[in-house]
Formats: sequence, structure tokens, C-alpha cells
Amino acid sequence: MTAATHSTLFPQVPDSADAVLEGLDPEQREVATALRGPVCVLAGAGTGKTRAITHRIAYGVRAGILQPSSVLAVTFTNRAAGEMRGRLRQLGASGIQARTFHSAALRQLQYFWPKAVGGSMPRLVDRKIQLVADAAAACRIRLDRGELRDVTAEIEWSKVTQTVPADYAPAAAKAGRESPRDPAEIAQLYSVYEDLKRDRSVIDFEDVLLLTVAVLQDRHDIAEQIRAQYQHFVVDEYQDVSPLQQRLLDLWLGERDNLCVVGDASQTIYSFTGATPDHLLDFRTRHPGATVVKLVRDYRSTPQVVHLANGLLAQAHGRAADHRLELISQREAGPEPVYTEYTDEPAEAEGAAHRIRELMDAGVRAGEIAILFRTNSQSETYEQALADAGVPYQLRGAERFFDRPEVRKAGVALRGAARFGGNDSLLDDAVDLPSQVRAVLSGEGWTSEPPAGSGAVRERWESLAALVNLAHDFAAAAPRATLADLVAELDERANAQHAPTVQGVTLASLHSAKGLEWDVVFLVGVAEGMMPITYAKTDEQIEEERRLLYVGVTRARQRLHVSWSLSRSPGGRPNRRPSRFLDGLRPGSTGVAGRAVAGGAGGVERGFTRAPAAVPRRRERTPARCRVCGRTLTDAGEMKLMRCEDCPSDMDEGLYERLREWRAVQAERSGQPAFCVFTDKTLMAIAEAVPDDERELARIPGVGMRKLNRYGADVLALCAGRELAEDDERD
Repeated sequence: MTAATHSTLFPQVPDSADAVLEGLDPEQREVATALRGPVCVLAGAGTGKTRAITHRIAYGVRAGILQPSSVLAVTFTNRAAGEMRGRLRQLGASGIQARTFHSAALRQLQYFWPKAVGGSMPRLVDRKIQLVADAAAACRIRLDRGELRDVTAEIEWSKVTQTVPADYAPAAAKAGRESPRDPAEIAQLYSVYEDLKRDRSVIDFEDVLLLTVAVLQDRHDIAEQIRAQYQHFVVDEYQDVSPLQQRLLDLWLGERDNLCVVGDASQTIYSFTGATPDHLLDFRTRHPGATVVKLVRDYRSTPQVVHLANGLLAQAHGRAADHRLELISQREAGPEPVYTEYTDEPAEAEGAAHRIRELMDAGVRAGEIAILFRTNSQSETYEQALADAGVPYQLRGAERFFDRPEVRKAGVALRGAARFGGNDSLLDDAVDLPSQVRAVLSGEGWTSEPPAGSGAVRERWESLAALVNLAHDFAAAAPRATLADLVAELDERANAQHAPTVQGVTLASLHSAKGLEWDVVFLVGVAEGMMPITYAKTDEQIEEERRLLYVGVTRARQRLHVSWSLSRSPGGRPNRRPSRFLDGLRPGSTGVAGRAVAGGAGGVERGFTRAPAAVPRRRERTPARCRVCGRTLTDAGEMKLMRCEDCPSDMDEGLYERLREWRAVQAERSGQPAFCVFTDKTLMAIAEAVPDDERELARIPGVGMRKLNRYGADVLALCAGRELAEDDERD
């Protein structure tokens, strides 16, 4: 389930722009108020990146700085785009275009095709595997089902990396890809596949991006029309951008730099599709003036889970590892991760099902539990074990909630009751919205108690129960809401694919679990040969497998169970061993100590606005310690003061008051809240340090390069005891 569905489902819409910023931590607030120029947000797992960027957009819109129609937010899944639209709506910022790269490009391509090309746009094929099969038949090459899938993946990789058929073999060799067939054969299949598409007047999903890029490159008038429409861009999951998507983004931007990107190189797990973290890691190089904000406060997981996650990355190598973020849990302590070894895979599945049954009997909801595995082929064993234990489950990646037949039918029934409820005897005894929904859905198969067992009947009941629970939450948030209001809410959620929680243990691959979270996570099959997977040979492939396990660990909020089996089947040879990634982390194992990485802490780094040599250099980050008692500081407010909150202060009270008066004038003139100039803690730190020059002022946390350039002269004058003339106080 997502963070959005785990939090309050129907929060009150903030009544002002300033109210949008309430509840954000200092780094999230920096993201939300950095509305100009290039911004790069390096966001660790569970640090609230979606919260930060949606509040950024909403704050800009509510403050009148951004026009809703001028913002384009892009991400990688329809679910993520839908969640973003839902959150923006809850923040009072409707009308924002939040789409996937493909959806945004397809919308533009459909609109401009008659003008750019003429005639009707070719038909878009949903699945290309049949075309690949036809290409294989035309080439007299026999492919089984697995080879068809692998060749299709190679064609997709070639297109997103902008590799033409003639260049496939050298490009694949350079990228270290293991081709499923002879590279010359794949190049031939790729070429014939493209010919078949042209002959049949169809395009695939990669063509949508390629054709949009071609139109924007060739037709400057169309490119300028799109650039006039969209002035501000936000890109989520930027570590997953492919070269083709980056090219499209560059064309959307033109010469402008109003771009905010969000990502985490340590969560790069889709390189096999052409995704690369290089664009994220090189962002500061391409945009020297960029503001970089690092989010490291983990609000999702307990310190015990975060400790394991940090330990995994501490042993990593490579460029992404050099830029890893050291997470700091903000939650109360929880139980230590549980590590379990089993004799074989069926025993491992039965063990997981037994523990889940115990958790459910203790009050943990099935929807708050997940079993995550490396490959989809592992699912069947766990499905059987859960069914035998009487545990309901759902497969991640199955049919979308609002597309399920029982949900569509329930929607029709609720819509009819909303229109003609006064004449419906089912509603005679219904006194409020939840009871009305229960009454209507009882005619569709909902009962107050779930049916016994599992299977299709239980899955249908779970879908209807999710709608009943949604009605309760909706009525609690809006006591005067009617059945018609709920139907409208369901329509909004269907459009956004913002599904309610379905009660059932989630079975999912590690790749499909990205972006989700649960209270309890079972990581199963964590053994050599599966994690890392057997075909991961190169150092880069091994490190991506480590990052995949890191993603799995960071899905857990409270409890984490890690298991492996010594053999595949009962009676088999016990020749497996636990994953090397657990060495030195699980009890009883030994391993290499992790590396400390500079720059892993949170905070804000400003881009240069003048020649770097003229600007005081920022010191390398080291653990902040209290200058009074020497204790390590983790709270942002204490780090700004460089002392514990309760340690004695030597602040110049008179200077502090002069700084507050000066800040009020600056805030009024800029039309921003006072904390956007400097926070109270930063003013206190200045009044305690009383800096003499720019170098000393720049060392104070909260005084970045941008604020140093803008306010440094005034602040230093006040610290020196000089009065500011009215003209000196101007921006």
C-alpha cells in the first residue's frame, strides 16, 4: 500500500499558502519554497519526497507564483501520477498536469500530429510481443515464449537508448548486455519488427517518445508552443530516466532552467530498461547554479530497519554508492529484523504463512503485510502456503482496482442509489452514508463477515469491503457528505487510479514493490543464486542486485523478516548459502566493514551565482557536535545552533531582536513568510556566533550561498552594530 492510503485519507484542504508548508521538516520546506531555477532533491527511501514536491507545487500555486496550467509534473507509473494528482487536489491545487513521460508525450503527439505530419496518427499497440513473433516468423527464427520476451526487452532497450538496428551489436557489447540470441539475429529481428510496424501503420510505446522528440526537433514552432504552455517542470524518480526521456525533457525545457528533479541513486533498479542514474548524479555539473536539497530523515521505518538498510549500502561500490544517503530514522525503536534459515522452499513458504497467521491473530491487518521475492516464479509456492493457512492475499501487478468487474458493478449500483435512493427500499433503514453504502453493496455480495477460505469469492468480497471502509473514512472527514458526494469521490479516484486499501497480504516482486510500504515485510529467498540472481555477473549488475535488496528492506515500517532456504525442494541437497549481501549484517556472520561516504548527510547546498573563487567554500560535512557539551547533534534546529537545546546560550539578545525586526521588513517587501528569509533558529545562531565576515557567516547552518549573496551585507552590518538606512534594507 502507498503512504497516501496509510495516512488520513481525506485531510482538510489548507486555508492558505503558508498553511501548505505546515508540518514540513526544514529540508522539505526548502524544497517547497525553492520555486525558481534548477533544483535537485536527493531523497532517501521514506524521507517524504512525494510530500515535498507536491507541497512545492501546491505552495507555488496557492501563493500565486505558479499558474496551474504552466506546470508539468512527470513520473514513471500511472499509479504514481495518480497519487500526485490526488495529493495536489487535497492541497487545493487542482488543474496540474501530473503524467507519465509516455502519457504526456502521447497527449502532445495526438494534438500536433495533424499539423506536424498530416492525416491520422498510427494506431498504438498495447503489446509488442505478437509483432516480435511475426518478425521472427518472417526471419525463419524459432523463439520460445521466454526468448520472445527477452528479444522484446532487447528491442525496448535499443529504442530508449536511441540505438538503431545496425548499431545493436556494438551498443549491446559496450553496455555489457548478455544478448538472449546472437546479436546479429537480434539486430535482424529488430529491423524486421520496425518494417512490420510501418507496413501495418502502428507504433509502440517507445515510438511515442521517439516521434515526439522528432516533432520537437524538426518543428520549432510546435516546440515553442509547448514551451509557452509549460514553464515549470518537476520530474520524480529521476534516477530512472532513460537517454530518450532525458532528450525529450531537454526539448521541453529549451533554454530555460525552471526544473526540479527528485531521485535517489541508491534506488536505481531498472537499468535493464535503459534507466541510468547518471542524469541525476551529473545534475550539478550540467546546472552549476542548482540548489541541491538532501532528504535523509526517514519517517517510514524504525531505527532497526534503517540500520540494516544503511549497512547494506555501506558495503556497496560504484558511482551510485559514492553518492549514497545515510538515513536517520525519525520513528520510535522497534523489533530487530528476524533472520530465518529453512531446509527447503516449501518449508520457507509455510514458515512465512505461519508467522503471518500469528501476526493477524495478534491484530495486524492482512493489508499491512507483504511477501517480497526476486522473481515472479517464486509466487506460486507462497500463494499455496497462504491459502492452506487461511490467509487472504493479493498479487501485486494484477488487475487494477477500479477495473475489477465487481468494483465497476458496485459503482453503477452506488450511482443509481445516489440518483434514485428515495425510491429504494434498501435504503429505508440507512441513517448515514456508511449504512447507505453497506445497504447498496449488500445487494452486490458484501456481507458483514468475510467468506471462508480464499480464491475469487474472497477477492470479490475484499474489493467491496474496501469500498465500505472508504465510505467510513469519507463520512468521518465530511460528516454532511451525501451518497452523491461519495460517488464523485470514487470517480476522482478512478481517474487518478488512487485505489483504497484491499485487505489481503500482498505478494510482489521486489521490482514491483518500489514506491510501496507495509508495516510488516517478509523478504524471502534471500540466498546466493537468487539475491544476487545467478545471471548477475558484472560488478555493476551485482551492485544493482544489492540496491534491489535495499529497496526491499526499506519497504518495511516496523517489522522485517529475512529468510532463505538451503535447498529448492524437500530432500534436495542443502548447497545454498545466505546472500553475500547479509555478510556482516545478520547475527553470526562476518563481513567487511562499511565505508563512510562524504556528503551522505542531509541539508541544502546552493549553486554558485558568481565565480566560485569569490565565494567562501563550504567545508566538508562532518558529524555536527554541540559546542558546549560535545554531544552529536541530529535535530535540525540544534544543528543550526551548534548546541543542544538545553545547553546554556550566549546569545546577544539585542542583536537577535534587531535581526528579527530586519527580517520582518524583508519578508513584507518580498511577500514571503518570515521564515523564508531566515528561520528563528538561524537568527539565534547568528546572534550567538556574531560573525565578522562572509566566511564566518557562511559557516552557520541555514545561511546558504543564495541567502549569503542576498542578505549577507545587511546581516554583517547588524552584527557590527551599524544601523541600516532604509535604502540599505531594500532587496
